[in-house]
Amino acid sequence: MESQANLTCQNLPTIFSSFVDTFVDFSVSGGLFLPPPITPKPQNPLQTIFPSPTRLIAIGDIHGDFQKSKESFKLAGLIDDHDKWCGGSTTVVQIGDVLDRGGEELKILYFLEKLKREAAKVNGNLITMNGNHEIMNVDGDFRYVTKEGLKEFQDWAMWYSVGIDMKKFCTELGEKGCVKDLFEGIPLEFRGVRPEYFEGIRIRIAALRPKGPISERFLSKNQTVVVVGDSVFVHGGLLPKHVDYGFENVNEEVRDWICGLKGRVSRDLVRGKDSIVWLRRFSNELAKDCDCSTLEHVLATIPGAKRMIMGHTIQESGINGVCGNQAIRIDVGMSKGCANGLPEVLEIDRYKGLRILTSNPLYQNGKEASLDAKPKDGLGFLLPELGPKQVEVKA
Repeated sequence: MESQANLTCQNLPTIFSSFVDTFVDFSVSGGLFLPPPITPKPQNPLQTIFPSPTRLIAIGDIHGDFQKSKESFKLAGLIDDHDKWCGGSTTVVQIGDVLDRGGEELKILYFLEKLKREAAKVNGNLITMNGNHEIMNVDGDFRYVTKEGLKEFQDWAMWYSVGIDMKKFCTELGEKGCVKDLFEGIPLEFRGVRPEYFEGIRIRIAALRPKGPISERFLSKNQTVVVVGDSVFVHGGLLPKHVDYGFENVNEEVRDWICGLKGRVSRDLVRGKDSIVWLRRFSNELAKDCDCSTLEHVLATIPGAKRMIMGHTIQESGINGVCGNQAIRIDVGMSKGCANGLPEVLEIDRYKGLRILTSNPLYQNGKEASLDAKPKDGLGFLLPELGPKQVEVKA
């Protein structure tokens, strides 16, 4: 009996951890069962350069709006009516800013992880990126967190804590120090914050700080700069100093910081108005206010790059291109916590070129056209200051 009891004690942490992960995935993300996560080894470099796929989809900022997130994937024909991947070998880039402004952040993180697994089985690829709001949350900057967002993390923490408590039943594990207090080093209260929010803030700090269970599981797998074929993806924008620093170096430094393997990343990379995730020099809605000469120089220093695709700055007129379409801006403010805009995604097809797929009823004219078409072609619509907006409408 004693040997059987020891065996149970030894197996309990693994068995229960698997159960809690599966249950939490189901309860938090609206019915998504996932196997236990496979945590990448920190020393393995994140892939930064990807070959040109036959079909590439870019999705902008989604800020805690699970429904709009799913609508974006459906708009591009990437998920079916059961929210399962049906996009085949398509490559998808989600440009960052999953966190903040909404109450379904964890649902989206688990959902994207599920889709990554499903896509990989059929040679598809879903690339997720860091936006400024991911960086802010790892830093403990919660200026844009909602009450609903705090509640979602509290629900998650309840089940996470159950798992930790069960692991502590194993004395041997406790003696080896394998069970870590989720709230270690986090204060009980915060100056200037109403007491009813203390618990939610403590949980959010614990989950998202460097080496936190949510930041390490999800955000550490995000890239900060990606090149897919002839397109450079970045949340805010790139300056010459960022290119000189090296994209692989950027991705690995941010990842290692999130995993708790190094101190804070340089302000030039992820903090400040001229950093990679905050830059707005190429995203002003008026083309005349965009720094096209710097953009042209940056792209010229990246082998094979034709365009930079970015989010971060809401485009009230929808997805558009400036600087001769060398800058394509895809943040349409779709989250109900932002502008509650209608979902739009960018498609880059090897044979059809660049197109905007939109749910906007103003463009329900059945036309299919290229973003690169000229106004004289008579395709699509002419938007002030921005040039033509050609779309394919998905009902």
